[in-house]
Amino acid sequence: MDGFYYIYILLSEKDGKKYTGYTKNLPLRIEAHQKGKVTSTKHRRPFKLIYFEGCLSQEDAIKREKYLKTHYGKMYLGNRLKSYFRAQEEK
Repeated sequence: MDGFYYIYILLSEKDGKKYTGYTKNLPLRIEAHQKGKVTSTKHRRPFKLIYFEGCLSQEDAIKREKYLKTHYGKMYLGNRLKSYFRAQEEK
């Protein structure tokens, strides 16, 4: 996993909203979110990691993160995660 930059989507189990970010160290970053060390998400804990992608360059990861935050990026994620959300609704 070394050498990758990760774009990730977290789902807040508190408010049901998604958070999109990128990082070099995915496990460490998720731990920071869960422990409330990330200012923008500390009041939305706990989180569930529902999606991630890897990029070989930081520049590509930043571009991908920005895209996934757009209307079209959200549509892509909705289609990509359709079966996940369907399964959650059936619980």
